[in-house]
Amino acid sequence: MRAADAVVVGSGPNGLAAALTLARAGLAVDVFEGAPAPGGGCRTGELTLPGFRHDVCSAVHPLAAASPFFLNTGLAARGVRLHAPDVAFAHPLDGGRAAAVAGSVDETARGLGADANSYRRLLSPLVRDAGLIVPAILAPLRSVPAHPVAVARYGLAGLPPARLLARRFSTGEAKALFAGVAAHAMRPLGAPVTSGFGLLLTMIAHSVGWPVVEGGSDRIVAALADELTSLGGRVVTGCWVRSLNDLPPARAVLLDISPRGLIRLAGDRLPSRYRNALGRFRYGPGICKVDWALDGPVPWAAEACRRTVTVHLGGALAEVARSESDVAAGRHPEQPYCIVVQAGVVDPTRAPAGRQTLWGYCHVPSGSSVDMTGRIEAQIERFAPGFRDLVLARVTTTAADAERHNPNYVGGDINGGMATLRQTIFRPTARWNPYRTALPGVYLCSASTPPGGGVHGMCGYGAAAAALADLGVTGVTGTGHAAPTVAGRPD
Repeated sequence: MRAADAVVVGSGPNGLAAALTLARAGLAVDVFEGAPAPGGGCRTGELTLPGFRHDVCSAVHPLAAASPFFLNTGLAARGVRLHAPDVAFAHPLDGGRAAAVAGSVDETARGLGADANSYRRLLSPLVRDAGLIVPAILAPLRSVPAHPVAVARYGLAGLPPARLLARRFSTGEAKALFAGVAAHAMRPLGAPVTSGFGLLLTMIAHSVGWPVVEGGSDRIVAALADELTSLGGRVVTGCWVRSLNDLPPARAVLLDISPRGLIRLAGDRLPSRYRNALGRFRYGPGICKVDWALDGPVPWAAEACRRTVTVHLGGALAEVARSESDVAAGRHPEQPYCIVVQAGVVDPTRAPAGRQTLWGYCHVPSGSSVDMTGRIEAQIERFAPGFRDLVLARVTTTAADAERHNPNYVGGDINGGMATLRQTIFRPTARWNPYRTALPGVYLCSASTPPGGGVHGMCGYGAAAAALADLGVTGVTGTGHAAPTVAGRPD
């Protein structure tokens, strides 16, 4: 039995990215996971009825298609197929209308009427330079951008609140479209940096699309675990780590856990100043998620919604803004902003022939145990009359349930921490290297470190790079693997 050079706690995409980066550098790596299966939020299971495969948390993967870590990982060679719909995302409005991001900037602009030129002026330069901007955004902010002009253009546009940037548009369709994508920030639309979330996700939509993984998100985890095993690494599941003292000796320990989890595992070993700083880390709202087994496709009134995987529900900009403000104030919105995913539009393997899965959630106050199923379904029915008649089965996960299933989701926060301006710059604490903790040889690699939430692996890669530097291992810059193939809608 070989001893481990490095130990990773947590087998979400970031934990596995950290483990792989270390293993590619020649280290012997062991990964410990408390759940029965690896993956964290990147898992898939038959949550409702046999034959219906639902993604447990992460479902749509624009960041995986654009992330430098995954672009240097051989997902395609290990059978991972990404399918992007013709329409990246759509936002329905009352009266059967909808705005949508589809294809090129010009194609999308043509659907926005009087706002066509405003959309082109805003998005064209960003999409043109997306290959320069996205790697910089997914790196720690202390890194000097290789292309400062392109990054500065994005930063200047992305720093203001989404409500302010939306004033560039005059039509209700364009305003709602931007509100819906900016609300992924899980912050009031009047908060700084919310424009940055909307611009980043829209820029990626035009560059690589918003794909899903054929068969389910767990195929990504299986591919990462498969490569790790081929390099001599090990993944041990069903093994909850209660204390750092439970871990075997290793030269480096990387933790895919929240700051609260680090306080719990390290206990009195943490210096009081650092422990207090971790205790001040702020977590964002939770989510209430529903998975449905359906007897057929969702009967959206707007044609664009039938052609996309991702639908943002919430009506006009003012309605979306009110919903997010309610959540921030500790209230459960009566008409919540919802994100809905219908993977079957491009992946028929998710359900028996002629049937579909549906995945959706709304934002709720942190730690909420309120079941929002009725309010979410009312929003779907509003834009897809007859939806409820198709429901064969449903499973609801409240924010409190989400934290019980995954301790990293503090209060049901799936993004690993509130997206404030401060926590965009200093995450999780104000340290030069955000991955190093106050304990020598111990690193954080969760979504509570830069660049934050999402299936991109860059938190794990950044922490592993810091560990390798401290261990004196140099020259590990990439893998040379082929990028995953992103396919369009199958015939």
